[in-house]
Amino acid sequence: MVGLGALARKIFGSANDRRIKTLKPKVAAINALEPEMEALTDDQLKAKTDEFREQLANGAKLDDLLVPAFAVVREASRRVLGLRQYDVQLIGGMVLHAGEITEMRTGEGKTLVATAPVYLNALSGKGVHVVTVNDYLASRDVEWMGQIYRFLGLTTGLIVHGISDEERKAAYAADVTYGTNNEFGFDYLRDNMKYDRESMVQRPHHFAIVDEVDSILVDEARTPLIISGPLEDRTDFYNAIDAFIPKLVDEDFEIDEKARSATFTEAGNEKLEQLLSEADLLKGDSLYDVENVTAVHHLQQGLKAHKLFQRDKDYIVRNDEVVIIDEFTGRMMPGRRFSEGLHQALEAKEKVAIQPENQTLASITFQNYFRMYDKLAGMTGTAMTEAEEFMDIYSLDVVDIPTNVPVQRIDDDDEVYRTVAEKYNAIMELVDDCHERGQPVLVGTTSIEKSELLAELLMKHGYKQIDVSDPKALADYAKSAGKQKVFAVLNARYHEQEASIIAQAGVPGAVTIATNMAGRGTDIQLGGNVEMRVANELGDMPEGADRTAKEEAIKKEVEELKQKALEAGGLYVVATERHESRRIDNQLRGRSGRQGDPGHSKFFLSLQDDLMRIFGSERMDSMLQKLGLQEGEAIVHPWINKALEKAQQKVEARNFDIRKNLLKFDDVMNDQRKVVFDQRLEMMDPEVTQEAVAEMREEFVEDLVAAHIPERAYPEQWDTEGLKEEVRTKLNLDLPIVDWANEEGIADEEVTTRLKKEANEVMAAKAANYGPDIMRQIERAVLLQTIDNLWREHLANLDHLRSAVGLRGYAQRDPLQEYKTESFTLFENMLSTLRQTTTSQLMHVELVQQQAPETPQMPAHMEAHHTNPLTGEDEMAEADRQLADARAASAPEGRDSEDPETWGRVGRNEPCPCGSGKKYKHCHGALV
Repeated sequence: MVGLGALARKIFGSANDRRIKTLKPKVAAINALEPEMEALTDDQLKAKTDEFREQLANGAKLDDLLVPAFAVVREASRRVLGLRQYDVQLIGGMVLHAGEITEMRTGEGKTLVATAPVYLNALSGKGVHVVTVNDYLASRDVEWMGQIYRFLGLTTGLIVHGISDEERKAAYAADVTYGTNNEFGFDYLRDNMKYDRESMVQRPHHFAIVDEVDSILVDEARTPLIISGPLEDRTDFYNAIDAFIPKLVDEDFEIDEKARSATFTEAGNEKLEQLLSEADLLKGDSLYDVENVTAVHHLQQGLKAHKLFQRDKDYIVRNDEVVIIDEFTGRMMPGRRFSEGLHQALEAKEKVAIQPENQTLASITFQNYFRMYDKLAGMTGTAMTEAEEFMDIYSLDVVDIPTNVPVQRIDDDDEVYRTVAEKYNAIMELVDDCHERGQPVLVGTTSIEKSELLAELLMKHGYKQIDVSDPKALADYAKSAGKQKVFAVLNARYHEQEASIIAQAGVPGAVTIATNMAGRGTDIQLGGNVEMRVANELGDMPEGADRTAKEEAIKKEVEELKQKALEAGGLYVVATERHESRRIDNQLRGRSGRQGDPGHSKFFLSLQDDLMRIFGSERMDSMLQKLGLQEGEAIVHPWINKALEKAQQKVEARNFDIRKNLLKFDDVMNDQRKVVFDQRLEMMDPEVTQEAVAEMREEFVEDLVAAHIPERAYPEQWDTEGLKEEVRTKLNLDLPIVDWANEEGIADEEVTTRLKKEANEVMAAKAANYGPDIMRQIERAVLLQTIDNLWREHLANLDHLRSAVGLRGYAQRDPLQEYKTESFTLFENMLSTLRQTTTSQLMHVELVQQQAPETPQMPAHMEAHHTNPLTGEDEMAEADRQLADARAASAPEGRDSEDPETWGRVGRNEPCPCGSGKKYKHCHGALV
């Protein structure tokens, strides 16, 4: 029986179908302009840009220009790149222009789809950001698609790690700017740590198109970007803690894989108390005395490092470093670090150099960063499963764009085996069968460990693994995959060779093992990829007749190989298990069947797989044995697929709830962040700084008087001695306040007025003495540094508060409401401290020489910090790791403590070169 919903969709079409239908008249209008555009010369086509800009200046809207602008871009693309946008690509571009997400299958040309809406929105001159998942794709796309923009007279910029502020500023000033999500977010945070507007690099956030939007706005958005700096080195402490964990037995701890948590039992606590006591690390009698809170925290992190985090699955060790592997993409994330001591625990476990912990300097979540854009859009091959989250968090609709050619891929039902060994045997049989028939195979795994296990199995079956780091071996692989039993492994260990390996995975008979990262940004083309083969085989061969002839031979060979692959059934995607997220499974499936090519996909599962094991399959195993399932037999039924999909939906819903809850907490901080960052920006204006400082001074005086002279109190009840002392220490004023209190008819308002007058006169005298310009610079430097220091302390306080309010749920109190209330109180306290500290410093300031103070420097150490909502661990992505080297480089050889001329540039937090033992900023670098 057909359900009512299905019947209605059959008659009226789905909401998605109706949305596509509304865009088709515009596609027809663009097509109608094609002959006119083809008739234009290059110069006439380029002149269209100025024509459009003039129309905008005269009041036209972007939507009015959509049809002609899209027609211009399509023609420019055909001339410059030899690529003509299909009608479905134009529809995808319109959806992006409307500020929505386009879901387009792999191989449908999403990179080209973005060009028309980018061009149209860049005409306003406010800048368009195209956000990608890595530097490689950003660099590739700005060169490749940038040819269209530059041909039409627009400027392009590229933001990647390692470029200077001047280069960043120029890139952001361009009409179209490509870069990674991390770099855009970092630049926003860095800008809000700068001390003058001129050194800020970003413009207001106008329009962004996010490529692989599901990866960036869902997977990576679990975790905030943070700029942080190092704390003190405690290598010995981490090593001492690490030595205790192997001494524990199973009865000493409990592991919950589902919740990714590890805790000590009572027996474990007693054993640890004894071990800590023997190592002289236990303070007091009990492990849970307040003095031992740090030791307990690091013991728990050490337990997680040893029992929950697996080498070659969660991280790898490379070049004496622990490098995190992203659980969703399988990519290495060099420099990114777990925080709260977890990364240090992993470094101690693996016996590599231990880096110091970090202190948060500034932070923002990707959700709150990308919601700052006036208009946001995204594109990916897999977004429909997360449509609810995109709408809920970002107010973004997802539109499923039909394929240019109907999909021919056959998706088989899953095969479920009892054991992993049976599953792998079945996979080996299928791989052998495909290889013999000349059908290319892509085997998807969930971790490096499993990809290497499969590689060993293939080698036992007579296959030879190629060295993917050798360009010659890759070139030979493209030619010989169908003739010899060879295979390639693509995982985080070979990140640099990713594009070259995946590009040749469509060669007949090719066997490619890939982790979840398979093919991001690079299509698997049947027969192989001509451009990659030319690059690998001809390299730096000079242009000429010989090179041209060899290129033609490669093209001909690839065409012949493509026909063989098509006849064999196209690419066969074999998945070795299901991921928690359906999107990741769909991404793997989507590698096959591009642009109407034939293809095949099948998932092989076992009851011992992580998803099946953790989410309950014990009863299923016993039931299957009772039903008489023989070894090597599999269950294949659509009901199994549905049951697995429901399990995945439950996990996805749980993860979404966690992300949503985290965002509610971060929204509280985000409101405060906006206030601080906006105020900070205003303070860079000298007039605003002067007004703000004067206002703070008067408010601080009012607070001081109110604290010592209660409202409606008699003069004999006043604490005039206390007020006199506070005024002397905090305002640097020695005033006869006790005598004032003895005056006839004196009131607290009169005391306040006199104090304000005295303080204002002192500051006016300083301004007259130093000159107004220098005084404004001093005020700005003191105010901005004070804001920054207090904001860092405030972030740490909010972190601690966040940990504490979770427990209040047990007292039937809403943790979020508690967090809102207490964070507001903390924020008010921060503002009160800001008034006090700024006023006090400025009242004490005396310039030794009448010169402008040096503009404070931003911290040299920049890291991105990510918190996994399922485990509570934070990951930190480092943006500048060579802090120590930079400091050493800035300190000239042979500093003479007696001669400041030899000191060079001294960091404000460095020890003073004079040898006093104080920090430079508190000694020779002080303003007083």
